[in-house]
Amino acid sequence: MTTNVTDFGRVAVLLGGPSAEREVSLMSGNAVLGALRERGVDAHPFDPSERNLFELARDGFARVFIALHGRFGEDGTVQGALETLGIPYTGSGVMASALAMDKWRTKLVWLASGIPTPRYRVVDASTDWHRVVAELGLPLIVKPAREGSTIGITRVTNVDHDELAQAWQLAATHDPLVLVEEFVSGVELTASIVNGQALPLIRIEAPQGNYDYHSKYFSDETKYFCPSGIDAALEARIRSQALAAFDVVGCRGWGRLDLILRPDGTYSFLEVNTSPGMTGHSLVPMAARQAGMSFPDLCVEILKGAHVG
Repeated sequence: MTTNVTDFGRVAVLLGGPSAEREVSLMSGNAVLGALRERGVDAHPFDPSERNLFELARDGFARVFIALHGRFGEDGTVQGALETLGIPYTGSGVMASALAMDKWRTKLVWLASGIPTPRYRVVDASTDWHRVVAELGLPLIVKPAREGSTIGITRVTNVDHDELAQAWQLAATHDPLVLVEEFVSGVELTASIVNGQALPLIRIEAPQGNYDYHSKYFSDETKYFCPSGIDAALEARIRSQALAAFDVVGCRGWGRLDLILRPDGTYSFLEVNTSPGMTGHSLVPMAARQAGMSFPDLCVEILKGAHVG
């Protein structure tokens, strides 16, 4: 069925915002804005750092495309405000957004539901680091539980000079809730979900295996492969379980799950992103393109899924 974009009414693209990922959100939002306008959507930029959200209702916006990343935009906060205003918005609702933003509580749900995820410990200043190493081994990944885009993450390969304590201290500057996770060695994959469909997997090869903030958004050295090149039957299983992992957290609309495929064919899901990047280096548009969907069509498809409640 052909979408009549005039049915969308006046559309606000939320971009920027106050989080640590503001820079990337501005890139994502402007890309989405241009794509929607290219398809004839009456779309306008709206930066919650510069304007009060209540202006959305005052100015007659009929629906919202959330292109915010990180806290405030991806943690249920802005979703709750939009629910109060009664304005349909893209992506997951309040509960799923808050849960997915919290990597620890996402893991608890996944583990209770049989979704594979790396072993971990919640840590603080009083943690016995040698015991953590004895339980999880080395290397280890230390990360803030409620940040995205690899912000505040450290890979620790030895513990001769308080490296774990220092990594915890760095992560804790971003979030008091900090996880130490076993390092899973293997192929890095990402699974994109759009309106109930798991798109083709993308295989990522970053310089020196370090898929950090710079590699994600600014490096031309990071390589992406879509088709992924992995066994077709295995890819089908992973895509199916990615959809299950997305659904069990309560997510809807669109999102992206990151995972590692081990050499033995087993895999572990790392996290789910409910408002993924939509920049020139972003993965959901890449997967959509492989599935035959252009970037403007992807943006329209996501906007079609906007909802309240």
